[in-house]
Amino acid sequence: MPPLPGLSDKSLDGWLAHLEALHPRGSAGIELGLERVAAVKARLGQRETCPVVLVGGTNGKGSTCAMLERILLAAGYRVGLYTSPHLLHYNERVRVNAVAAADASLCAAFSRVERARGDVALTYFEFGTLAAWEVFAAAELDAIVLEVGLGGRLDATNVYQPACAIVTGIDLDHMDFLGTDREAIGREKAGIFRAGVSAICGDPSPPRSLTAYAEQIGAGLQVMGRDFGYWRQQQQWQYWARCADGEAIRRGGLAFPALRGERQLANAACALAALDALHPHLVVTMTDICQGLSEVELPGRFQVLAGRPTVVLDVAHNPQAARALAANLGDTNFHCNTWAVFGMLADKDIDGVIDALSERVTHWLPCTLEGCRAASADFLAGRLRAKGMNVAGRFFSPAEALAWAQENADEDDRILAFGSFLTVAAALKILGRST
Repeated sequence: MPPLPGLSDKSLDGWLAHLEALHPRGSAGIELGLERVAAVKARLGQRETCPVVLVGGTNGKGSTCAMLERILLAAGYRVGLYTSPHLLHYNERVRVNAVAAADASLCAAFSRVERARGDVALTYFEFGTLAAWEVFAAAELDAIVLEVGLGGRLDATNVYQPACAIVTGIDLDHMDFLGTDREAIGREKAGIFRAGVSAICGDPSPPRSLTAYAEQIGAGLQVMGRDFGYWRQQQQWQYWARCADGEAIRRGGLAFPALRGERQLANAACALAALDALHPHLVVTMTDICQGLSEVELPGRFQVLAGRPTVVLDVAHNPQAARALAANLGDTNFHCNTWAVFGMLADKDIDGVIDALSERVTHWLPCTLEGCRAASADFLAGRLRAKGMNVAGRFFSPAEALAWAQENADEDDRILAFGSFLTVAAALKILGRST
């Protein structure tokens, strides 16, 4: 096939700029629907040749995907993982055997998608999803784990046929696209379920819309607390599940996942339920499970950096995630003060996030993130002051806020950077950390 004029020699940065320019809905780049991506998938001849696990949910998707990846790798399988968004480098989104895809591999995949799409206008995420599959197709994998980008029913990842689908939980987020209540959002997330395919739900009280849809299409739905779950013990935890024949599965003596927080046990239980469903295709042992959970890493999910003062990074950007963050902060060692570098996007539930952290943060440092969707430091400061919070200052960037916190915090204090992937990414760069 002849080279594409002006594109075949592009760098990865050049390709990403090209993708951004293709957005049919401007800077947000979000236009839900499967018709465009399905058409290009067919032109590329993409097909599922190994088990695919599709993981959706309001929170916990990334952690569950990371656990599945590490356990399957421990079992000796070749695994592809597609996640979003990235923190520092686009390559983080596409991993083969836990290694981020090389620039050359991604550029070659983008080129193939560009040739195939013709006059089809793909969004940034759709283009990237198709390209990720091209990378995976060349790697001869045993399993592929796909993280849903937004919602589920109309998300680009849903064009692929899963051998198992997971919805980790349902809460209010992306309401402009998914609906204004849990029933509407639950129906959108249930759209990744398939008839006759195992469906895992990590929400112990799922919306009726989700369970009704699973029943309607004949998906094999398993719900946390009803069909599977976990028991936390002093220094370990136990996973349990009910089999179709009424027998019970119990895996005891499990060490806590390397990812911190109570919620990670629920995410781990979802991963194990999915692996049980995939057992005919992908056999894993207790040793594989223990090794995978002990090795799992995921930057920005209650990531604690050693030092004095302690630094905590968390991408929590909705009330449910903020409540989990608050619980995790309460479970850690005592700190006299918590200085919060706080940056969020304007379309998020800012008040709900503030309320969730109000009792854990002593000094708020609102900052303005990059991009047109960002809430300004002035706006964040106004919402904080309206709720009686202690605002230490307003900052033009996370870098400025973090530098101020480092200068003013005592050794026994804690610095928290949270509110968005952009906030955590900026903190990682400033601190000289790489993902």
